[in-house]
Amino acid sequence: MASWDIQPQGVQGQLKVVGTHAEDLGKALNTLLSDIQEAAQAAGTAVPGTQAMTTPMRGPASFGALPQGKPVGPVAPELLPHKATGPVATALAEYVTKRKPHMKKMAERCQAAVLGAAKATNEYVQGDLEAAKNAQSAARHVRLDALKDFGGKKK
Repeated sequence: MASWDIQPQGVQGQLKVVGTHAEDLGKALNTLLSDIQEAAQAAGTAVPGTQAMTTPMRGPASFGALPQGKPVGPVAPELLPHKATGPVATALAEYVTKRKPHMKKMAERCQAAVLGAAKATNEYVQGDLEAAKNAQSAARHVRLDALKDFGGKKK
């Protein structure tokens, strides 16, 4: 039979570290999207002067903080204009659209790993508590008179 020796406090500490790194990843992705948004706005158009039509751009999606239990949210290409204003903005919009599934998977994997480790550790602790409860219950049913004579000297 396999033996387990999990230290729940150690797991909790590591989950906090991983959660901090996941938060940092979320911030980095949001910064990346914000920078891409600014680049798209600054790129201009291929149309001269006042003929250029600009579309308002929306801010990047928030990733949330893993340690507080908020889901790590999807990365939205909606932050770039739907009607590109020029070739650079069009390329950036396409880049974000193609990268969205990869960014979303990174966030989902981080969240799944943290939640999975926390759940497994909780199950381990509950198993230990169940084993302790069973041992205490079994101890209540032990015949003390039988133990007195077990391996002892007869008088």
